[in-house]
Amino acid sequence: MSVRAEPFPRRRSTELGLVLLAVVATAGAYVLASLGTTAEIPVNLGPFLLFVLGLFLVAHIAVRRYAPEADPVLLPIAALLNGIGYVVIAGLDARGRESFAAAQATWTAIGVVAFCTALLVVPRIRDLQRYRYTFLLTGLVLLILPFVPGLGSERFGARIWVSLGPINFQPGEVTKLVLALFFAGYLVDKRELLRSSPRRLGPVRVPEPKYLGPVLLAWAVSLMVMISQKDLGTSLLFFALFIVMLWVATERPSWLIIGALLFLAGSWFSFHRFGHVQDRVDIWLDPWQDPDGTGYQIIQAAFAMAAGGLAGTGLGLGGAVRIPLAESDFIFASIGEQLGLFGATLVLVAFLMVIGSGLRIAIRTDQPFEKLLAVGLTTLIGVQAFIIIGGVTRLLPLTGITLPFVSYGGSSLVANYVLIALLLRISDESNRRARKPEVVASVGAP
Repeated sequence: MSVRAEPFPRRRSTELGLVLLAVVATAGAYVLASLGTTAEIPVNLGPFLLFVLGLFLVAHIAVRRYAPEADPVLLPIAALLNGIGYVVIAGLDARGRESFAAAQATWTAIGVVAFCTALLVVPRIRDLQRYRYTFLLTGLVLLILPFVPGLGSERFGARIWVSLGPINFQPGEVTKLVLALFFAGYLVDKRELLRSSPRRLGPVRVPEPKYLGPVLLAWAVSLMVMISQKDLGTSLLFFALFIVMLWVATERPSWLIIGALLFLAGSWFSFHRFGHVQDRVDIWLDPWQDPDGTGYQIIQAAFAMAAGGLAGTGLGLGGAVRIPLAESDFIFASIGEQLGLFGATLVLVAFLMVIGSGLRIAIRTDQPFEKLLAVGLTTLIGVQAFIIIGGVTRLLPLTGITLPFVSYGGSSLVANYVLIALLLRISDESNRRARKPEVVASVGAP
């Protein structure tokens, strides 16, 4: 009797090696940034290295303990992106910006704790499907919170913040996760009814309105609230999530066409109805019409990336071009300045690897809820990165959302670490199911 060797120790060893490489890269970048700003090796290098190493070793141990057969790539890439973002933020602090690095380190620790907690409290991803309407209600409540007097506040022209004592957070970052869970649970439950509808709109078959109603309600309320909050980036993110998950659930490409038409109609309506949308489009088309006002930020970002060239000015040596909100909305421009085209490409490749890993997880699982949820979570990461990078480079109008794991922002960091934990849970469960027949078949072999 022989049993085939289990593959998960090799996965975890690969993950551990990649995590250590990410930690070494972060520490090396931290030293270079300090040399660039003060011409000295940082005196806190030892504590910094121990902090980063300990933090991500804890995350690795949590994966090894609670999701031993999960994908080995997602956690190291998240650690690398987080490390690059922290080093750039610390460099901006050293050049006279506000102090964000300490807060970012604290939120990173909280994010890792949330990552470990998610792996612990969600032993089976399918258990979340039964709470789909709870997730819907939670998402709608979170969207309304910024409008509650005494809780919500407006910053930089967008009313998306909630303050609880000394803690400020963006409910939209959590909302994207709970709505993805709701969409996955509901669309899986109704997928056959949505696919087999006899109704047609011209050549396109459309589902019965009564089956699509709850999803349309969640989508419509999300968009209306986000437009009223002037948070265009999150509105676009929710719309993309809705269309992609509906397309995957029904397996009908016509939904992509319908989604594109709805997007064009909504864009036309928003442009003619809301002044802040017109301003964003005008800045996108011609930032030089007001170079010292509304166009200042995007122009300075272009100057910064041009100054970076191919190899960049060097970590800690950026900042000659002062970009407003360089630590959050425009951190990709700071990366392009300090690390050049090569460093910016590294960040893009890292996000492509996250997207590829997420879609691979979705393809490999044989459970409809897990498959749809993995697609939704991957869509959130990919579309969010595309929107903000496209806005900074003027491929798209600027929307003002954060670059996952890289930008300064506690709400975003915590939510994205939970997102990665859910993807790892799906990967672990699907790999366990795939391995069971192999083990059984090998029993009794000579």
